[in-house]
Amino acid sequence: QLKLVNPSQYRFEHLVTQMKWRLQEGRGEAVYQIGVEDNGLLVGLSEEEMRASLKTLRRMAEKVGADITVLREREVDYDSDVPRKITEVLVRKVPDNQQFLDLRVAVLGNVDSGKSTLLGVLTQGELDNGRGRARLNLFRHLHEIQSGRTSSISFEILGFNSKGEVVNYSDSRTAEEICESSSKMITFIDLAGHHKYLKTTIFGLTSYCPDFAMLVVSANTGIAGTTREHLGLAMALKVPFFIVISKVDLCSKATVERTVKQLERILKQPGCNKLPLLVNSDDDAVTAAQQFAQSPNITPIFTLSSVSGENLDLLKVFLNILPPLTNSKEQEELMQQLTEFQVDEIYTVPEVGTVVGGTLSSGICREGENLVVGPTDDGKFLRLKVCSIQRNRSACRVLRAGQAATLALGPFDRSLLRKGMVMVSPEMNPTICSVFEAEIVLLFHATTFRKGFQVTVHVGNVRQTAIVEKIHGKDKLRTGEKAVVCFRFIKHPEYLKIGAKLLFREGVTKGIGHVTDLQAITTKENSLEESLGPGQLSF
Repeated sequence: QLKLVNPSQYRFEHLVTQMKWRLQEGRGEAVYQIGVEDNGLLVGLSEEEMRASLKTLRRMAEKVGADITVLREREVDYDSDVPRKITEVLVRKVPDNQQFLDLRVAVLGNVDSGKSTLLGVLTQGELDNGRGRARLNLFRHLHEIQSGRTSSISFEILGFNSKGEVVNYSDSRTAEEICESSSKMITFIDLAGHHKYLKTTIFGLTSYCPDFAMLVVSANTGIAGTTREHLGLAMALKVPFFIVISKVDLCSKATVERTVKQLERILKQPGCNKLPLLVNSDDDAVTAAQQFAQSPNITPIFTLSSVSGENLDLLKVFLNILPPLTNSKEQEELMQQLTEFQVDEIYTVPEVGTVVGGTLSSGICREGENLVVGPTDDGKFLRLKVCSIQRNRSACRVLRAGQAATLALGPFDRSLLRKGMVMVSPEMNPTICSVFEAEIVLLFHATTFRKGFQVTVHVGNVRQTAIVEKIHGKDKLRTGEKAVVCFRFIKHPEYLKIGAKLLFREGVTKGIGHVTDLQAITTKENSLEESLGPGQLSF
C-alpha cells in the first residue's frame, strides 16, 4: 500500500474487506508494506503520513480482530528534502476457536551439535549453563539424561502471540496456556543425531510431514558425521531447510567464518544448488523468512549461541514471520476429501484406554466419529470409534487436514494396532498391497543391487522390510543408476498411495524414489464383518 491517510468511510470498508481476504489467504497472517506503490516503486512516506497510515492500519486490524507489529523501517532516497520511510508491518489475527497457525519444524544435525539444548533455550526461555541444563526437560528416557543423547522423537512447542511476542514455558505456563495465548504455534520435532538412531530420524522426517527442517551445525566441529546425511535426507524428501550454527561462544570468529564458508561451499554444489543467505541483523531475518517461503532454493544461515544468547533473537524473529507453505485454498481442498489419519505412535493411558498419535492427511475428523483402522496382518480393517481428540495437549473438537493430534479410542485392543496403520472413513474402500513398484535412484551401494536383496522401506509412516522381486529392464543396479523396481513386503500388507515418496536403506545402501504402481489386494466388505466376531468390540 502506498499510504492510508484518513480514508473515506467507503474506502476504509474496502480496505478492511481486503485485509480480511488477505488474512484468510495467509491463514491468519499478512505482511503490509507501506510507502510502496502497487508497481513496486519505493516512494516512502514522510514521518506524519507514516504515523497516520499506521494509525489507519491499526484501526483496520481492530475491526477484523487482528494485531499489528512493525517488522522493520527503512529510509529511502527519493527526490525530496524530507526524510521518507518505508515500513513493513505484520498483521496477525487473534485466533478464535483454536485455529492457530501450526508449523512443524524438524530439527536435524550431527550428534552433540546442540539440537536439544537450542530447543530447550527457545521453549523454556532461559539460557543454557554450558553443561546441558537446558535440554534436561526435553529428554524422554533416563538413558538419554545419563548419556546426553536423544534417542527418541520428542515434540516441543514454541508459541507467538498476535503481537509477535514469544510465548513459552518461561512464565511457568502449561502447554494448554501456551496454546490458548498463541496465534502461531511452532512444533519442533527433536530428532536424534547419532548414527545408531538413524532409522528413528528417518521415521520422524517421513511420517510427521514437517513443513521445514532446521539443520544444527556446531561451530567448532563444522560439518561432520551425520550432518551430510541429514542434509541429504532433507533434500531427498524435499523439505525446505535452514541452518543454525550453534556454539559460537566456544570458538573464535575465524573458526565460525570457516564453518560458514564450508557450509556455503556445500550448499552451492551442483547437487544442492542452494543460495546461502547469512543472517546478521533483524532486517536480514525478515528478508530471509519472506524469501525462504517463496523460493525453496534460498537457505538462511544463523550463527548463534545457546549459552550467551547471541543472535538468538534473530532466529525468533525469523520463526515469527515464517509463513505456512500451503495457502488456505489447498487446505480446503484436502478437507473436502475423505478422512485419513496416519498412526505414528500408540500409547495406553490409564482411565482413557488406547490412544494413537499421528497426522490427519486429508478430510476432517470429529469426536465420536466411526472409522476403520488397518491393515491388520491378514489385510483386514477393524471398526473403531474416536472418543476424544487432543492437539498440543489441549482438547479439540474438530481436527482438520494437515494437523497433528492424538485420538483416544476407548477400550480398543492395543495389540491390534501398530505404527504404519491408517484410520480411514468406512466408505473409502482403501487399497492395500504387499507388492508394489517404485521408480528409484540408488544413492549409495557397496556392490551391485539385484533381485532378492532385502531393504527397509520408508513410505510416509510405513516402515517395513521388503524384498526386491524384480528390476525392470536390468539385471542389477549400481550407485547413481535409476530404475523401476518391484518390491514385496515381508510381513504384512500396507496401505500405500501412488506418487508417495519412498526412502530405503540397508547398512550402507541408500536410495530414494516414489511409488509408481500398486498390486492391490481387494478387501471385501465381509472381511470387515468377520473381524467383528463375538466379543471383539461392542458399540
